[in-house]
Amino acid sequence: MSGDVTQVLSRIEAGEPHAADELLPLVYEELRQLAAAKMAHEKPGQTLQATALVHEAYLRLVDHQQARHWDSRGHFFAAAAEAMRRILVDRARQKKSLKAGDAGRRVHLDDLDAATNASGDEVLDLNEAVESLAREDPQAASVAKLRLFGGCTLEDVATHTRQSRTTVFRQWTYARAYLQMHLGGGQPVAQ
Repeated sequence: MSGDVTQVLSRIEAGEPHAADELLPLVYEELRQLAAAKMAHEKPGQTLQATALVHEAYLRLVDHQQARHWDSRGHFFAAAAEAMRRILVDRARQKKSLKAGDAGRRVHLDDLDAATNASGDEVLDLNEAVESLAREDPQAASVAKLRLFGGCTLEDVATHTRQSRTTVFRQWTYARAYLQMHLGGGQPVAQ
């Protein structure tokens, strides 16, 4: 199956008009699991459901107006996690623009199960911290995005990034410490 995904991604890149239609059935279940992990701990009454998140992210990924190149299946899923992160951040920004207040809060990384149980403001704070980390250490930021916004396990991250689990664990440990300090949670938390 992973070979099928890679072949379809290559056909999309080559501009085949119907290749994108073939991709969704191949990746839908994994994308749905990523989205479900994001949405599992959302507060009740959210307007965005996991299925809608999958479809919105997928549409961004296969947009025919923009040329995309995915080196591998893992690269595609990393891009999917990034698209989902951007969607959640955009929604949080929209909600924040509708209301004022809530300044000066501390966000504790241990309180966040990925970015899924975070409020809109917390998602924005977390996103800002990850972007700051990306300026200092892009690889650690990539791991953090996959873990926090993609709902990936360390094993998933290692597979998607084609790195050893040890390397991914080291990058995640650094990212957690950096984010914890940036988010004002005091001492870094190891895990």
